Amino acid sequence: MLSIYQLKPKFQSLLRPYAKSLFDAKITANQVTLSACLGSIIVALLVGWLAQYQMIFILIPLWMFIRMALNAIDGMLAREFNQKSNLGAYLNEICDVISDSVLLFIFTQINDVSVSLVIFVVLLSFLTEFVGVLAVMIGASRRYDGPMGKSDRAFIFGVISFGIATHLLPLHWINAMLWIISILLIYTVINRIRKGLQNVAK
Repeated sequence: MLSIYQLKPKFQSLLRPYAKSLFDAKITANQVTLSACLGSIIVALLVGWLAQYQMIFILIPLWMFIRMALNAIDGMLAREFNQKSNLGAYLNEICDVISDSVLLFIFTQINDVSVSLVIFVVLLSFLTEFVGVLAVMIGASRRYDGPMGKSDRAFIFGVISFGIATHLLPLHWINAMLWIISILLIYTVINRIRKGLQNVAK
């Protein structure tokens, strides 16, 4: 299933020099992970506070790109610079869920958007990552399958936020888009379970 996650190797190759620079500066993978989470919280608070000014939503696509870069870099630091740790595994999953949640909850500050629908998307997003981690418990690899994985959500909500900031996206369209995203999230959960079971059966 097509997913932006499949572009990760090429993205990482572009970021490898920056990972090396951070390693030389004694910056650890866990510090990068925590910084990305803290940045997400700060951006969410800022955009949520100023949500009545639609232009502020331009911060979300900018931050989503930076966050994806930081997520790729922390993975490279862990794998390629011998910084893997059990604590790092916990932080990586926990911080991703926190970041996703706070950034998605921003959309509850838009009057035309259903709060219940945003909460539904947040819960489904959490479920996709939970199912991905559960694969490890049955002996499969951690599942990142799409079509609505973490990278895909970052891209889609970045595009939606850009549309809001530039007034190109009518606000009353957002609920319909959230329903489509919800359906894709449900399919992603099913797809990850299926792929995990296939992975074990090999």
